[in-house]
Amino acid sequence: MTQARSRNIVVIGGGPAGVFAAIEAKRTDPAARVLLLSDEACEPYEKPPLSKAVLTGKALPEHALIAGPGGTAKHNIVLERTASATAIDRAAREVVTAGGRRYPYDALVLATGSLVRELAQLPLGMARVHYLRTEADARALGAALRGCKRLVVVGGGLIGLEAAASASELGIAVTVLEVAPRILARVCDEETGGFIAAHHRHHSVDIRTATMIAQVQPSADGVTLITTGGETLVADVVVVGTGVKPNDALAASAGLAVDNGIIVDEHCRTADPAIFAAGDAVRFPAPHGLIRLENWRHAQDQGVVAGRNAAGASEAYRTVPSFWSEQYDLYIQGVGWPPQQGAQHIRRPLPGNSLLAFDVADDVLAYAMGVNAQRDLAAARRLIERRIKVDVAALADPARPLASLLKATG
Repeated sequence: MTQARSRNIVVIGGGPAGVFAAIEAKRTDPAARVLLLSDEACEPYEKPPLSKAVLTGKALPEHALIAGPGGTAKHNIVLERTASATAIDRAAREVVTAGGRRYPYDALVLATGSLVRELAQLPLGMARVHYLRTEADARALGAALRGCKRLVVVGGGLIGLEAAASASELGIAVTVLEVAPRILARVCDEETGGFIAAHHRHHSVDIRTATMIAQVQPSADGVTLITTGGETLVADVVVVGTGVKPNDALAASAGLAVDNGIIVDEHCRTADPAIFAAGDAVRFPAPHGLIRLENWRHAQDQGVVAGRNAAGASEAYRTVPSFWSEQYDLYIQGVGWPPQQGAQHIRRPLPGNSLLAFDVADDVLAYAMGVNAQRDLAAARRLIERRIKVDVAALADPARPLASLLKATG
């Protein structure tokens, strides 16, 4: 009697989606050979610290391995470093890398992540200009900041503001340029954005909104930026934090459905039943249609589901999205699906440098946003997940713990 051949599961991508997909695939099918292809030379690491503790010198990337102490090997996963996938041979079910090696698969998970959105005026590789995506980027920027007195950050989103906060803590004069009328327009309401902006200004960060760059003049000792309003800013270092785009070219070249991200169904399966996808590169079914999310929690959770299904399970991906950001002494969090229209917006007064706001639709909590309100956000997540009907007056009352709303109706 012949013994059945073990399943080959290949995962492309060394971020949280890829690592958790590999871990869960091995856990679901212990007999499978799980191979993780990463284009970096190091053990997969957490990226959130790159714009915070790594820049300020408080931590190194290797201090926060995604797979935990012992790395991927502890989970019996085969890690191939500096293995950049260049093609997928769907007919042969093989992945081809830049070095010409071919890796056979029975199931494949694409966790290719995202790429920085490059500004033509401040291209990648330009002297004194930094984009922040990898540990090499963080190390280079950290070294540049050690001799920096004037920093300009282009982009008032989470990454840009985290870099601004880190630089300010190092004593650097920081100016943030944001093209929108306010910072964090994609993330939070105007009042919350104003609260965070005021905190940056308290730390001497100069935030300039509705500002575009008209001209860039590099020199041996700095970069001069001229805005459309005629202002001139001279920087020792420039950080560009203008968002990311899905790294979906590999999927597109393999003939998979792509539309601003790799299209998957609720089981994280692509148009090819042997290929799954997860993380920043993916568009998946959500309450308001297909959507793409860019945050660590989503990448981890969707990677878990994709890995299990690649190993033979049939689990639907149901998420309540969330994000967090650390800036100075502010721990900023959001959880839920911001309603498209017709929601009630409620604020709960909190003391000090704390803030809490809710969006309620059809008597159910849809979204919560908080600053230094971790316990409240944990309770808000459970309210959202369970779709518990809430009393608006109770949400606004700081004397009513959110956990009591769970007990009262859950």
